[in-house]
Amino acid sequence: MITKGALVSIAVCFLCFFGTVAMAQKTVELPTNAPEYIFTFGEVECLEDPSGQLTFDEVRSGKFDKQFVANHLKYPKNNHVSSAYWYRVKVKYPGAAHSSYLLEFYDQTIDDITAWLPDNKSNYSAVRSGAEFDFDKRLFSHKNFQFIVPATHKGVYTFYFRIKSAQTVNVIIVHRSVQRFIGYALTEYFSFGLFYGMIIIFSFYNLLMYSVMRQRQYIYYVLYIISVGLYEMSADGIAFQYLWSDSPRWNEYAYAIPLFLLSTFALLFTLELLHVKVKARRLYKLILIVLFVRFAFFLLCALYDHNWFNYRIVEFIPLTVAFYTGFHIWRKGYKPARFFVLAYTFLFIGFVLKVLVVLGYGRFIPGWIAHYSMSFCFIAEMLLLSFAIGDKVRLLKKKKEKAQVKIIKQMEENARLKDTMNRKLEVKVKERTHEIVEKTKEIRKKSLIIEQQNVELHSANQLLKQQAEEIARMNVLLQKDNQELQTNIKKVTHDRIMSTEVDFEEFSKTYPDRDACFSLLADLKWKSGFVCRKCGNTNFCGGHLPYSRRCTKCRYDESVIANTILQNSRIPVNKAFYMIFLIYSTKGRISSHRLSEITGIRQSTCWMYSSKIKKVLNERKKELRKAGEQGWSKLVLE
Repeated sequence: MITKGALVSIAVCFLCFFGTVAMAQKTVELPTNAPEYIFTFGEVECLEDPSGQLTFDEVRSGKFDKQFVANHLKYPKNNHVSSAYWYRVKVKYPGAAHSSYLLEFYDQTIDDITAWLPDNKSNYSAVRSGAEFDFDKRLFSHKNFQFIVPATHKGVYTFYFRIKSAQTVNVIIVHRSVQRFIGYALTEYFSFGLFYGMIIIFSFYNLLMYSVMRQRQYIYYVLYIISVGLYEMSADGIAFQYLWSDSPRWNEYAYAIPLFLLSTFALLFTLELLHVKVKARRLYKLILIVLFVRFAFFLLCALYDHNWFNYRIVEFIPLTVAFYTGFHIWRKGYKPARFFVLAYTFLFIGFVLKVLVVLGYGRFIPGWIAHYSMSFCFIAEMLLLSFAIGDKVRLLKKKKEKAQVKIIKQMEENARLKDTMNRKLEVKVKERTHEIVEKTKEIRKKSLIIEQQNVELHSANQLLKQQAEEIARMNVLLQKDNQELQTNIKKVTHDRIMSTEVDFEEFSKTYPDRDACFSLLADLKWKSGFVCRKCGNTNFCGGHLPYSRRCTKCRYDESVIANTILQNSRIPVNKAFYMIFLIYSTKGRISSHRLSEITGIRQSTCWMYSSKIKKVLNERKKELRKAGEQGWSKLVLE
């Protein structure tokens, strides 16, 4: 009796057996002399080698057979660029081949490919190629990588490939005859010639248009399509073949510069063609921001990490901004934008197809469409953008014709108005001429009268001149008398002040303010010349305060009241002068109460200040006996 455990064991063995059969690699049976076959999906098995150290003998030995995984995408990818990847395909030949065959890899950006090719005796020969080697080392002068298949007989053959690349690549393996390869290559290069020839023709044509129209949009368009051509040449491998065949390191990132220029000149062309600055101010600012950010990202990739150039998806941002700008301006009624929107629609479709293929979602897209979609869309875009430029020129021509018709009508109207004005002016001129003749006669009569009056005025002027000279002579005499009188008055006033007791109002006429007092004080203090109290220097310049002096050597600043009886005094300087004068003229007999009544200063302040003055007066009695009327001023200096 079969137990439950036995049934489970049998079921597990059954599932393992059929699971192993289901997971076994599919052998591709090629018809005799089949011209071409492309390996897809489970026909290619993949083994990831993170260390990159596995050898062919180890991979072939059988211990890694279970680690080979059948491809679930249309074409395999190296999802981790740091790893090496091993691929193998099994091919069954029904009989001996009558033609030469080769294996070709479509993606020309693969850095390093090593192919192990079996012969009839199951011996393998290794052949190496890749984008990191000079172009002239390839088997054929072709942008793709080819490996000649050794002569085969009937049987199953397993081909091994080791791929290492710094960027994500599509591993598209094609088995084709040499005859098919030659025909395909000639057709492909003929198509490339047509494509790049169209770019040259479009560039030359738009340069001619620029030489005639002098509009920057043509220059931006030429630079844009040249950038498209350089990018396509870099992406197709044509540039590596013909431009920098001995610079594989440069070829790895050569596409980044034309791709950056492509986005930049596309946005500049959009600004110029659609007049975005006038028609959509916010979008104009947005495009400038996108240009700046794209330039910053380019510099960051170039200076920091070249691997960031592989993020080509960022071009979706300027493409979307340009597309939306064209649609927005077209919706506002600008007709040339319709071709612009249609052109970017094609480019947008090509970009989306390319992204779907890169992300692995393009399994249902035919291979030739997926590979050449961007080229076809670029051609359609160039044609439609040329229509947009032509439409803009047509509109400009139409506006110019309308403007010319309007100018002609305006010129005719101006001529009619001119004739009307000329007739009116002729009538006015005749009337004015008659008036001028009549007024001329009147003017002649008045001229005679004026001439007679001039003679009379001349006589009167002579008389006035004589009188003016006499008045001037009298004024000179009066001025001399006034000066003598003023001098006598000042002298008498000064003598009176110096000899008698006068009130403060009369004293203030001689020393009215602080400047007058400081001027006298400066003359008294430095009448013998300035000598610095610090260093003895005799040269000085003006100080911070009025009438102060600063030493030019030690920068000592000496105030005019320093070292005088006025130093540290809060009494107004003219009143302090008056108090010194009163004490000197009364020989110190005037009381502090009297000084307070005269000057209006508190008695205690007057007492303190008069005591200081009287002390100096007593100390200098002998010196002041012969001082005369200016003796009071000598009390000022300490």
